Amino acid sequence: MARQNFGFGGGANMQQLMRQAQKMQQQMAEAQEKLDAAEYEAASGGGMVQVKVSGKREITSIVIDPQVVDPDDIEMLQDLILAAVNEALRKGEEARENTMGKMVPGGMGGMF
Repeated sequence: MARQNFGFGGGANMQQLMRQAQKMQQQMAEAQEKLDAAEYEAASGGGMVQVKVSGKREITSIVIDPQVVDPDDIEMLQDLILAAVNEALRKGEEARENTMGKMVPGGMGGMF
């Protein structure tokens, strides 16, 4: 009975494939570390509210210009904070998707 190869080309090619997979795994781990260490910043209200988030998706800083604090319009301040936080998080996610998506073979992007 003939032995089927299933397109792997024998043991030598399988070892090469395993080495490539290990290398890709290492590169992805290094990229993940860099992304986690990165910081993303966004502002709203013309810079009146500034937010920083870490690559781990944690808010690390919120700076509010005292001029934007109006006790009669707390809703506007809340909206500015939400807008800045969401934009900073979006920037972090975009960077994560761009970085990790470049390392994943075609059709597997969106996993991160």
